[in-house]
Amino acid sequence: MKYKELASEVLGGVGGTGNVVSLVHCATRLRFKLRDSSKAHTEALKKTPGVIMVVESGGQYQVVIGNDVDQVYKPIAEQLDASPSQPVNNESTAKEGLLARLIDIISAIFTPFIGILIAGGVLKGLLSISLAAGWATPQSGTYQILFAASDAMFHFLPIFLGYSACKKFQGNPFVGMAIGGALTHPLMLAAFTASQLPGAQPHHFFGIPVVMINYGSSVIPVVLACWLSCKIERGVHPRLPSAVRNFVTPLLCIAIVVPLTFLIIGPAATWLSNMLAQGYELIYGFNSVIAGMLMGGLWQVCVMFGIHWGIVPIMVNNLSVVGHDTLIPLLVPAIFGQVGATLGIFLRTKDAQLKGNAASAMAAGICGITEPAVYGITLPNRRAFIFGCVGGAIGAGIIGYFQTAVYSFGFASIFTLAQLIPPTGFDFTVVAAIIGLLISLTLATLLTYFFGMKPAAKPQVQVQQVEPAPLTSTTHGEAALEKIYSPMSGQLHPLENISDPIFAGGLLGKGAFITPTVGRVVSPIDGKVASLFKTFHAIGLESPQGAEILIHVGIDTVKLDGKYFTPHVSEGDEVIRGQLLLEFDGEAIRREGYSLDTPILITNSDDFADVIINDVQDIQENTPLLTLVR
Repeated sequence: MKYKELASEVLGGVGGTGNVVSLVHCATRLRFKLRDSSKAHTEALKKTPGVIMVVESGGQYQVVIGNDVDQVYKPIAEQLDASPSQPVNNESTAKEGLLARLIDIISAIFTPFIGILIAGGVLKGLLSISLAAGWATPQSGTYQILFAASDAMFHFLPIFLGYSACKKFQGNPFVGMAIGGALTHPLMLAAFTASQLPGAQPHHFFGIPVVMINYGSSVIPVVLACWLSCKIERGVHPRLPSAVRNFVTPLLCIAIVVPLTFLIIGPAATWLSNMLAQGYELIYGFNSVIAGMLMGGLWQVCVMFGIHWGIVPIMVNNLSVVGHDTLIPLLVPAIFGQVGATLGIFLRTKDAQLKGNAASAMAAGICGITEPAVYGITLPNRRAFIFGCVGGAIGAGIIGYFQTAVYSFGFASIFTLAQLIPPTGFDFTVVAAIIGLLISLTLATLLTYFFGMKPAAKPQVQVQQVEPAPLTSTTHGEAALEKIYSPMSGQLHPLENISDPIFAGGLLGKGAFITPTVGRVVSPIDGKVASLFKTFHAIGLESPQGAEILIHVGIDTVKLDGKYFTPHVSEGDEVIRGQLLLEFDGEAIRREGYSLDTPILITNSDDFADVIINDVQDIQENTPLLTLVR
C-alpha cells in the first residue's frame, strides 16, 4: 500500500498523467519525459517521504527513489496505461538541446534491459574466475550451458535493442526485433564467416554487392535501422486501408529497412562504431592516468545529473569492437570513494539513526547503487562528498596507469572485480584494480572521518532577551531583522544534530530543532497558513515580511497518516503569534517508535543574509527562537 501512495504523490508531483509523455526506470530513478516541466511541483516532491532527490537533466525529470524504485514504478505505469494518451508537445521537445535529446534516447533504449545485461556480465566474470581457479574447463557441459546463459543477451543484443528502440521511437517494437533478428540470423553469420575465407565471393542484393559484417553485440546499426523503420511506419500506416495495414505496414518496414541496413546503414554505422572506439582508445592512450583521475573524480557528478547514460554506449561499443573496455574499471574507485566517505561518517557519528542510514547506504553502494549514499549521507555533509570524489580520482588514476580492462559488460560494483580477469588468465591488471579500490575506499574513509563532518558547535549567542520584541527592527547595523518565535516548549538543539540527514544537511533550509515537552504547536508569527500536510504532522507558514517557515513535528511521522495529530487551523487561515495551530499526543507517538524532534526551518533561507538561533537550551513557546537578517 505504501508504494501505491508514494506513486500517487509522485504522479501528482510531476503534474499528473496528462503531463507525462513517457516513463522508464533504472536502478534507483524514475525517469519521466514531461510535456511541461513547469507544471511539476519539484520542491514539494523533494520533501515527499520516500523521495531521495529530484533532478532535471538530459531532457528528463528524474525522481530518485532508491532500491524500491520498481515497486513505485509499477502503480504509476498502470495509471499511465489506463489514462487516455495525449499528443506530445513538439514545441517543448524542439527546445531541448541535442545532448539532452541524445541522453534521453540512450537511457530510454538501454534502461529496460540494463539489469539483465549486467547480470550476464557478472555471470561471465564468475565463469572467468572458475576457469582461472581450475574449477571448470571450456569443454565441460556445465561451463558451456552457463556461458550460453551469460552470453545470450550480449550476443543477440540487436534483437533486444530493436524492441526498446522502436518503443522509444514510437513504432512497432516487434518490427524492431525482426530487424535485430535479421542482423544476427545464422544465415547472415555464416555468410560473414564465409566472406573471411581466402577467395570468397562477395554477396549481392539485386546485383548490388553487400559488405558482410558480424552484427552480433552491435549497438548503433540496429538503433539507426529502427529509427528509419519508425519513420516509414508513421508515414505508411495511416494511409493504408484498415483491412491490410496491420500486416502491410510491417511488411514494408522489414522489406525496405533490412536490405538498406545490410547495404548502407550497417556498414556506415559499423564505421562510426569503429571510429568511436578508436577515438576513445586514442584519448585513453594519450594519458591513461589523467583519464582515470577525471573519470574517477567526476563520475558521481555525472550520475547526479543523469548524464552518465551518454557514456554507456561507449562501454558497450568498446566491448563489441575491441573485445574489452577500459572505461568501466575507472568507475569502480568512484563508487568506493563514496562508500568510503559513508563509512567515515558511520564511524564518526554518534547519532544512531544516521549510523543506520549510513550502513544501508554502504551496502547499496558496494553493489553499485550510490544514490542513497550520495543524496542521503555524503552530499548533505558536502566535504564528505568531495572527499569521496578525491578518493575515487586517486584510485582510478592507479587503475588507469596499469590499463586494467573488463571483458564483459556491467556497471561498476564489487562484482566488477570478477569481470577483470583477461582470457589469458589472472594478471597484475586485476591486482591493480583491487589496489585502486582499496586506496579510494581507505583515503575517502580517513579524510571523511577526520575532516568530513562539522563539529557540533553551539549556535552563536546573538539574542539574549526572551521578552517579546517587535517583528521588524533596524538593529544589527542597517540590516532589517525579523523575529521568529518558538512554536513549542522543549529542548532547543542545533539543526545539524538532528538524526534525519536531509534536515541536518540544511537541504530544506536553515533553522533549529526542538524536542518538545508539551504536545502543542503555536504560531511563531503573525501571518498565514501556507500549507497543512494531509497527515497533519507538518505545517507551513508565511510572514508578511516574506519568511517561509516549516514546522515538522517528529521524524518520519508522516507514516502515522495523521494518527495522534489534531489540527486547529486550515490552509489559508490568517493566524496571530501564539495562536494554537496543532496538538499531538507525544507519548503515543513515542510508543509507536518515532522521534519527536521537531525541525523549525526557514525554507527560503537563501533570501536572508543570516539566520541566527537564540542561545538557550530550555525554550518556552512564544519566546524568541530565530532572528532573520536581510
